[in-house]
Amino acid sequence: MKTLKLADANRIIETALAKAKELSLNPLAVTVLDAGGHTIALQRQDNTSFMRGQVAHAKAFGAAALGISSRGLEKRAIDRPHFFQGVATLGPIVPVAGGVLIRDEAGTLLGSVGISGDTSDNDELCAIVGIEAAGFVADAKA
Repeated sequence: MKTLKLADANRIIETALAKAKELSLNPLAVTVLDAGGHTIALQRQDNTSFMRGQVAHAKAFGAAALGISSRGLEKRAIDRPHFFQGVATLGPIVPVAGGVLIRDEAGTLLGSVGISGDTSDNDELCAIVGIEAAGFVADAKA
């Protein structure tokens, strides 16, 4: 089983930020967590608002904690608001697109990426591009 290393996290972040630059997106914050929800790396672009890092972390944390992308968490929050309200009291979770799971080729959860700063769809796109460029499988299924 391949593990997520600091070099992998940095490659994910570099590639995600390069994609954001290519698309002329708003400044982003990107965080990469391991499967246990621990931060491996976090970067934010110049002029990113100060809370973006926390939002990116909460997208990634919720995805890793519940084993589903933050896009999927959004659907569950709508379908099961009372359950989701309770779960959200247990840790930082932002249920909107931009939190993507990192898996190996066998489907094993290795961690997650959270991005915040532009539209949720663009945040998610940059996360997927970064994960795939580092040689992992991006899981953004809802």
